Amino acid sequence: MAGTLDAKLLNECVEGCAQSHQLLLVSVDALTAEQFSEPSRLHGWTRAHIIGHLTMNAQSHVHLIACAMRGEQGQQYPGGLAQRNNDIETASTWSHEKLGAELRKAVYLLEGAWAGASLDAWQATATVASGASIPIHELVFNRWRETVVHLTDMNIGHEYTQWPPTYVRLELEKQKMAWAASHSMGMTLLPQKVMELSEARRVAWLLQREDVEGLPLGPGL
Repeated sequence: MAGTLDAKLLNECVEGCAQSHQLLLVSVDALTAEQFSEPSRLHGWTRAHIIGHLTMNAQSHVHLIACAMRGEQGQQYPGGLAQRNNDIETASTWSHEKLGAELRKAVYLLEGAWAGASLDAWQATATVASGASIPIHELVFNRWRETVVHLTDMNIGHEYTQWPPTYVRLELEKQKMAWAASHSMGMTLLPQKVMELSEARRVAWLLQREDVEGLPLGPGL
């Protein structure tokens, strides 16, 4: 997905992420205050932490697109990872009504930013949390991944077997390239046991959301 803008691929990712956003919002609206505070599948995080993270993540993408529209290369989290983590902790303490409302607002602002982005902005670059510089158009897939994977992490019934097929296909392409790039010659193919899995389970292993007997954890996000 790196390189020049592929408008068809961008459209696919916008459509897919928007659908996943709606599933996220409906799912969060259905949670009680008690369910917000229950543990998620991520160590040390409640469901409220994940919802806070998804809220802050959407806000950070709005910020990056706004920077790109001004001809600037933005930093995803201007205060660094420490500020990001503090903001998530703060959001996790909000009432479930406020957190749900802030998530919805952030999602709609992000989708509005996508709609208003110029061609130049889509082809501009941004600095993401890892420190890498990536094209703005790649942010949409990244957001889709965050939404799909963290819906499963919330442990509210959305399993990796239900991940959208288009997301799974695109993620598998990216993960296979990353695997090949990080392994020496002769070791660039995924382990045979992993290749025998369904595509969705293969992606889940690569993202450390599924164990495979006899293998260590996958590389993760």
